[in-house]
Amino acid sequence: MQFREIKIGRHTLKYPIIQGGMGVGISWSQLAGAVSLAGALGVISAIGTGYYHSRAFVAKQQFGRPAEAEQFYNRKAVFEIFKDARKICGDKPLGANILYAINDYPRVFRDCCEAGADIIITGAGLPMNMPEYAADFPNVALVPIVSSPKALRLIAKRWEQRYKRIPDAIVLEGPLSGGHQGFTYEQCLDESYRLENLIKPVVLEAKSISDNIPVFAAGGIWTRDDIVRFMELGASGAQIGTRFIGTYECDVPQTFKDLLIGCKEGDIELLHSPVGYPARGIRTNLVNLIDKRQGPIVRCVSNCVIPCKRGVKAKSVGYCIADRLGDAAEGNLETGLFFSGSNGYRIDRLISVNDLIKKLVYGEDS
Repeated sequence: MQFREIKIGRHTLKYPIIQGGMGVGISWSQLAGAVSLAGALGVISAIGTGYYHSRAFVAKQQFGRPAEAEQFYNRKAVFEIFKDARKICGDKPLGANILYAINDYPRVFRDCCEAGADIIITGAGLPMNMPEYAADFPNVALVPIVSSPKALRLIAKRWEQRYKRIPDAIVLEGPLSGGHQGFTYEQCLDESYRLENLIKPVVLEAKSISDNIPVFAAGGIWTRDDIVRFMELGASGAQIGTRFIGTYECDVPQTFKDLLIGCKEGDIELLHSPVGYPARGIRTNLVNLIDKRQGPIVRCVSNCVIPCKRGVKAKSVGYCIADRLGDAAEGNLETGLFFSGSNGYRIDRLISVNDLIKKLVYGEDS
């Protein structure tokens, strides 16, 4: 199968591949810029941008953390990240990933559009009013992440009725992805919720809305053969996240990359999260401490997500996700939380983004 260019709204990708948005600090300017330059869609994570360049743009800190959502989702840093990415990829399509469950979603959405995002991808909840925030940005394509045809149906119905708009593309994310899942813990382990079983119903639902909504399969996709398999099941392309951590250009510190290279399959597991969704990450010293209720003190400094209720959920699960992801972004192996998809253990060395794109497009021997 030959991969062809694909349109998302008014934007054309050379290859039908989206690099998954990974925060805090995993997919920022260097990774996203390199991916877009190589012909896929580079995606900047809008999560935790206050940590960009060691919190250089943060106006207010407390306990060494960006204080409040305004600083955690830092506007100045967003503009700097996009500016730095554009130095790499020029005017090629560049995306942003914004979790719907965050505090300040409307403001962060606008910040990303004003900073130069061509495509906005949103998951972690049903973004029922996403088009409302895009009213002043008609060229920005809108891509919700869903986990079922029902979710897509609800989103599309609301968008059509209220905003006279439909999604420009869909990301269908199965339960093998890294970070937060759109499933319960039980569903993540249930074979009936495998991506292979979800793809056809979601593709059919998308076609019932329009013939021009590409569906990108995500979660556990690793090779060209995986992409082809899901395209044969009806997908238009694929979103891949964790494998891009194993590139020289990925924005995370070398300690994060070394941790992933050294981990085994059994080290990657589902974790409880203050966000209210199961999350997949690497078992580290932090996770062991949390299990024994000996983790770092929980202070709600950044007020990052709505479901946490200003630290209530964080205290119940034993850690603050903003602080722990922030530590991971700064390379702290002792107190950092390191997300990974189920196949992260397969990374055994670093390669360039360009070489990875070649492997995904032409095969592992390319």
